[in-house]
Amino acid sequence: MTTAASPYSFLARPTTLTRGSVTADVTHAIRTAIVTLALPPGSTIDKSLICAELGVSRFPVSEALARLQIEGLVDIAPQRGSTVSLVRIADVREYMLIRKGLESEALRVLIGSHDPSLIDALHANMAAQREAAERDDAETFHQIDVEFHDIIYRSMRLTKVKTIIDSARANLDRARRLIITPRRLALTIAEHQAIFDGILAADAAQATRAIRAHIDAVMVELFAFAREHPGLFADGESLGTDSDSFPFG
Repeated sequence: MTTAASPYSFLARPTTLTRGSVTADVTHAIRTAIVTLALPPGSTIDKSLICAELGVSRFPVSEALARLQIEGLVDIAPQRGSTVSLVRIADVREYMLIRKGLESEALRVLIGSHDPSLIDALHANMAAQREAAERDDAETFHQIDVEFHDIIYRSMRLTKVKTIIDSARANLDRARRLIITPRRLALTIAEHQAIFDGILAADAAQATRAIRAHIDAVMVELFAFAREHPGLFADGESLGTDSDSFPFG
């Protein structure tokens, strides 16, 4: 007799479960599934099946969902259960505006004060981006994409700036994964190269224009995707046919 595959087989089962880390480990597993879209926006969450898949009791799963509700990743309705929250374009707009301001200012501060190790790290990262794109490995590319930006923050030890951006990353990453296509991978590489070129040229204006253009391009595609697939977004039906109110440029 063949046993049916679990619908939650994509969850990463913690290798070790200690009393103090069970809830944190379960939270991480479910958060990862939501952010990578293995649990897509709007999907119902079956706590019993998650318990069985992860080998834990209901308590840490309930606690994990409560934490993820605070992060805006899960909706919990009394007597109706839990669902993966829909992405809110309004929130993504704010997160991207925060990134646009912080990253362009960070680059302005960086230019002319960086050391050779930064250039080496960015060279290696750009090569890794191209390799992942050639394999059409969207998930690996996404991680390398995030690392590209983190390299810049680490080089300046801007830990507070990085913390602010990281706090918004979960919902932002969900939205960005929705528009990952081979075309977007190629465009992202070109946009990152333009940022890198500005750093190499020690041209603050060029680098900041490039990072702002990169974020604008992502938002244009995300607005277009949301208008075509409004059901994945909490506020998708409210979008117009223009570029909405995101401050482009």
